Amino acid sequence: MKKVGIASDHAGYEMKEFVVGYLQAKGYEIFDFGTHSPESVDYADFGHPLAEAVERGEVECGVGLCGSGEGMAMTLNKHQGVRAGLVWLPEIAELIRLHNDANVIVLPARFISNDEAIALLDKFFTTPFEGGRHEARVAKMKL
Repeated sequence: MKKVGIASDHAGYEMKEFVVGYLQAKGYEIFDFGTHSPESVDYADFGHPLAEAVERGEVECGVGLCGSGEGMAMTLNKHQGVRAGLVWLPEIAELIRLHNDANVIVLPARFISNDEAIALLDKFFTTPFEGGRHEARVAKMKL
């Protein structure tokens, strides 16, 4: 069973709750870093704990959500052990895994439906890292 961390702000809260249920039904163990209500909050307060859990190996990968996805992606990518990719098409979800070995998928909750989120998550979780020529490129991401 894969351990998956998840975090959102208020704009991503409803979709986060949907995603938690969806992933649990597929057999994933979910670690929910919040937020736990639709009350206004700051995405960084939830993104940093998710990123730290990824870096420490407490979760194997993660899902981040906020309104546009941008704030959450920027926050997550401040951490050296995180490779977070903002996705809105299944092809992008596939490429961030194949070429970038992304370990966190970020969803723009205000711009996609729950059905679209499922397609993105399924592609992300079933696509392996291609390795090869991409390994050296991924290694260069670290400072």
